[in-house]
Amino acid sequence: MLDKNGIAKRIAKEVQDGYYVNLGIGIPTLVANYVRDDIEVEFQSENGVLGMGPFPFEGDEDADIINAGKQTITTLPGASFFDSATSFSMIRGKHVHLTILGAMEVAENGDIANWKIPGRMVKGMGGAMDLVASAENIIVAMMHTNKAGESKLLKKCSLPLTGVGCVKKIVTNMAVLEVTDDGFKLLERAPGVSVEAIKNATEGRLIVEGDIPEMDV
Repeated sequence: MLDKNGIAKRIAKEVQDGYYVNLGIGIPTLVANYVRDDIEVEFQSENGVLGMGPFPFEGDEDADIINAGKQTITTLPGASFFDSATSFSMIRGKHVHLTILGAMEVAENGDIANWKIPGRMVKGMGGAMDLVASAENIIVAMMHTNKAGESKLLKKCSLPLTGVGCVKKIVTNMAVLEVTDDGFKLLERAPGVSVEAIKNATEGRLIVEGDIPEMDV
């Protein structure tokens, strides 16, 4: 199985030259560390940063330069800072090519729940609803099961939804899956993970066609 860095490394292969990319909180923030050196990509954060770089090394942090998750970040030459109104104009205007988000649950029809567990204190939805409502290419980075071993890829989400029918692809610690009209289509499996193990860990409908290759990470 993959760890969080392995998931981020696999998702980085989806990033193309010239893309503007929004990275959500959690595993998605690690993707910036693994993008190929021979392409140019602009990472955007909804708190008003364009041109984010990798996380700083310990001792090099600048507390005034943070992402939407309040983590310290670095910026690349030519980076810009702007207010939230401008940032969300960029998001709502569909000027972001790829959005990478974490999730607590994803349904087989592409619904996503990633902002609230009922009964737990949360500060708010943040920019998640705007991102999923506006983005045309959403990849989810998540663990395939919860700590109790229960599937997080479901027939129907049980938690409050962030967006409906919006997720295109999912990369978990076990597999790469595409959301189709018929359910989760298995594209790749993590090194050492069998198709049977993925079937057992997926509550939603899983489509398996032919031999499923291992991920190249």
